[in-house]
Amino acid sequence: MISASVGAWIVAGDDAGLRLDKFLANPNRLGSRGRAVTALERGKVFVNDTEVSLDDAGRRLMVADDVRVWMDRPGSARARRRPGAIGDLWIVYEDDALVVVNKPAGLLSVPLERRSELSSVQDQLSDYLRRRGRRRPFVVHRIDRDTSGLVVFAVTSRAQQRLREQFKRHDATRIYLAVVYGTPKPESGLWNDHLVWDQTALIQKETHPHDPRGKQAASEYRVVEAFRSTSLIEVKLVTGKRNQIRLQARLRGHTLVGEQRYTYGPDTLRGVDFPRQALHAYRLGFEHPDSGESLQFEAPVPQDMTDLLDHLRRKG
Repeated sequence: MISASVGAWIVAGDDAGLRLDKFLANPNRLGSRGRAVTALERGKVFVNDTEVSLDDAGRRLMVADDVRVWMDRPGSARARRRPGAIGDLWIVYEDDALVVVNKPAGLLSVPLERRSELSSVQDQLSDYLRRRGRRRPFVVHRIDRDTSGLVVFAVTSRAQQRLREQFKRHDATRIYLAVVYGTPKPESGLWNDHLVWDQTALIQKETHPHDPRGKQAASEYRVVEAFRSTSLIEVKLVTGKRNQIRLQARLRGHTLVGEQRYTYGPDTLRGVDFPRQALHAYRLGFEHPDSGESLQFEAPVPQDMTDLLDHLRRKG
């Protein structure tokens, strides 16, 4: 929502065709091109209720376009970095409190002591922030090495604490896409189990509700698309246990395509060599730890899963 501290203008005929930055620089609006550029850099400008950036400075306005500048937008005191690649990562969002990245499959979220030679998101973010004179990133949550998708790291300890509290209260939104064998019945519902982490085998196991070691695991699911012998499903985490979706799907006979850990014997799809579990963290939402602004992010389905889905559709 846009606050009360807003400059708002409707483009009239005399201004039609003007560049956005020139329109904003008018003495009756922001007063200079420098102020216009700063507002665009800092995410303060909206055209027809859609946020625009410095990349849109040359946009030509049309009659009746609604141009607004949110003067005191939370988090806009300093410029936010536009999305871009660093190493193996794609930065989706960055400000002075946090960084959201789209992680490729095969990259650890955080370093492992027993596999110190492997790179991780935290390692790459540490290098990136250090080059910019900033502190190392603080872990908020993580996703499995062979799962792709969205992960948020904090840049300050206070932001880490506030974000972790949201995840602990299950206030953060975490939605995944998965390709599984079979089609869950009913086509939407709740998976509710008690799980315990096996420290020796390093896997999640089902246990009974009265096991003092057990933790509740709950996921809302729905079938997005059904194929001949597999399905694309969407899973929203209610809780957030390690490997939760992978085991909960397996317990119901819907092992993830490409799964290597939570299965018995070979688990491959005929005609497709899919090298990882087909699981993608595609939507992430939470409140900004400083401003309280609601943030929502989405990561497109990666190419390997897109190719897999195309293959399944061709098979019928």
